[in-house]
Amino acid sequence: MREPLKVRLAVFDCDGTLVDGQHSIIASMSRAFAAHGLAAPAADAVRHVVGLPLREAIIRLLPDAAEADHTRLESGYVDAYSALRRNGAINDPLFPGAVETLDALDRAGWILGIATGKGRRGLLATLDSHGITGRFAILQTSDLGPGKPNPDMLLNAMSEAGAAPANTVMIGDTVYDMEMARRAGTMAVGVAWGYHPERELRRAGAHAVAQSFAEIPEKIADLGG
Repeated sequence: MREPLKVRLAVFDCDGTLVDGQHSIIASMSRAFAAHGLAAPAADAVRHVVGLPLREAIIRLLPDAAEADHTRLESGYVDAYSALRRNGAINDPLFPGAVETLDALDRAGWILGIATGKGRRGLLATLDSHGITGRFAILQTSDLGPGKPNPDMLLNAMSEAGAAPANTVMIGDTVYDMEMARRAGTMAVGVAWGYHPERELRRAGAHAVAQSFAEIPEKIADLGG
């Protein structure tokens, strides 16, 4: 068994960090609301709940609705997203520099993982579309247990890799990523190109914020990783 203190683990969020999935997410949420005769939530409001488990995101968007309405909207979102994918209407591009940074971290000996509010099926579809599935040794998704900001996904990733919190970094674009890292006791690096502003990331516990993918290895090194 590998010595935990010698294993280094870099865990990435997906939407807003690796890929820009906002357009398909906003479109799916709008369709789900419209199907139930509801006004579509504002795009900014949808972007702000990206990263949470789907049910929690819907509750935050429509807090006063009944539980049955939340259930219907959740199903409606899944149906709308699936329809977009079947019709080839999903275009979640990788952010510039993502592949090069993954390569750099891999060469430096980091184990790569993902912790995301997506379900496993959706995550695999996204990674497969860019040919990067095999780069990640660990995939933690919302259908495996509590979602962000609960620390379980990150704790499970560390357990699977055999990594200690001091040698683990969570890289994400939302306060939920930063809060999850704080609760798990790991390093937290925010990214400035995602869905939450830098000031919110720092307030939520980011130890550093990268302005581009190319900065991530340096930011991690500066934190002692």
